[in-house]
Amino acid sequence: MTQESSRGAGRRYDDILGPTGSRLADSAGLGSLWLSRNGDGPLPSATDIKRIISLCRSLVFPGFFGNDHTTGRNLPFYVGLWLEELRSLLTAQIGAGFGFNGAGASAHDTARSLADSFIERLPEVRRMLLADATATYNGDPAAESVNEVVFCYPGLKATANYRFAHELYRLGVPVVPRMITEMAHSETGIDIHPGAEIGEGLMIDHGTGVVIGATAIIGCRVRIYQGVTLGARSFPTDADGNPIKGIKRHPVIGDDVVIYSNSTLLGRITVGTGAVIGGNLWVTSDVAPGQRITQTPVPATPINDNNNGNNIE
Repeated sequence: MTQESSRGAGRRYDDILGPTGSRLADSAGLGSLWLSRNGDGPLPSATDIKRIISLCRSLVFPGFFGNDHTTGRNLPFYVGLWLEELRSLLTAQIGAGFGFNGAGASAHDTARSLADSFIERLPEVRRMLLADATATYNGDPAAESVNEVVFCYPGLKATANYRFAHELYRLGVPVVPRMITEMAHSETGIDIHPGAEIGEGLMIDHGTGVVIGATAIIGCRVRIYQGVTLGARSFPTDADGNPIKGIKRHPVIGDDVVIYSNSTLLGRITVGTGAVIGGNLWVTSDVAPGQRITQTPVPATPINDNNNGNNIE
């Protein structure tokens, strides 16, 4: 490097990088955000949350996720290792989650207890996910086995993340459940809020673009296809014009309902047991049990074939 270019590089740092770095390093510029819990603890770690998801998937579906050499003989060994790691990571992330909401260091006293309560629920989560996988296999003629569903289907992966996150949500853990479901959203294109209540036997086929809102309630043995939205119709606002939190604003779906692709259901409507919602519909009112709603058929328009003069229907 020549002396002139060296001086130029120095001026660039002094004139641009130095002042810019100082501004970026000034925590006052973060506004209401903060780097850690009042300086005495970390924020939640996306890397550790991904590992927690991997461990949970390995525990409920050993061999399918995690160590692919897992057998009936060595399963107790691996389960012990996975549970120890999960307990440690989850305790730390639950504590960081409470710190994220400004609860302070004392919240760490409850993190281990909440992690243990979550772990105790994993056998029941596995039972529900097996019901989801079986329902998907039974409902999709392209599926060759339940094993294939577990290995390959994005709907089941997103549902697994949701079920893990929902258990933490029920325990009152902040932010970590949302991180878990948003990671599934990034992985699969399926967006399920951890606050939604979903019964067993859920089938999400194809799945891309599915959105299930925070206060949605879904019964058992429900089938949902790609592009379906269970959303809110409107947002009541407070005196400052901000949306009021916590209002029940998403649909309630009964048992054995089928919702075909690209249909949008909005507001606190009820879809009764056994109803069928056809594709590409906009639904903002209740649907009776057993009712089938579809688009109004459009009569075929004859097309003139200039080659032979025949009308083609």
